[in-house]
Amino acid sequence: MEMSLSAQTLASFAKEVAKYPADQKQSAVMACLTILQEEHGFVSAESEKLVADYLGMAPIAVHEVTTFYNMYNQRPVGKYKLNVCTNLPCQLRDGAKALHHLERRLGITMGETTADGLFTLQQSECLGACADSPVMLVNDLTMCSFMSNDKLDQLIDGLQSAEAKQP
Repeated sequence: MEMSLSAQTLASFAKEVAKYPADQKQSAVMACLTILQEEHGFVSAESEKLVADYLGMAPIAVHEVTTFYNMYNQRPVGKYKLNVCTNLPCQLRDGAKALHHLERRLGITMGETTADGLFTLQQSECLGACADSPVMLVNDLTMCSFMSNDKLDQLIDGLQSAEAKQP
């Protein structure tokens, strides 16, 4: 079954494209990818092609954006995507230890998703909070700072507890 853009998606794309001069509509590529990811949970190769066609771009140019930025998921991810910064400043302040603690705690390795579909663990490049390291980003929206093993355990316990209370 071939994927197509809904009228709502096309309207959202048009709103983003309208923010740029007519000859620079490709500047809306990140916004269009974000819209599709919000709708589908990830950006597939087919989604990239739809964005490329809409914006008049080469599909490889859209793929380059998708693969460059950590916020775009190229496959389905867990409900909670945990991006742990492992860039040098965070490495010097236990970023790798935080990542390894989460791997042990969740029983997965970086890049994997837990069997229950709750958590996907990823490493991240600089999150711009070096003084607060180790840092992580939850679902590309919530920055967590000074993530000691105890704080990591509290985060995981809290998210699991919240899920257990869901109907």
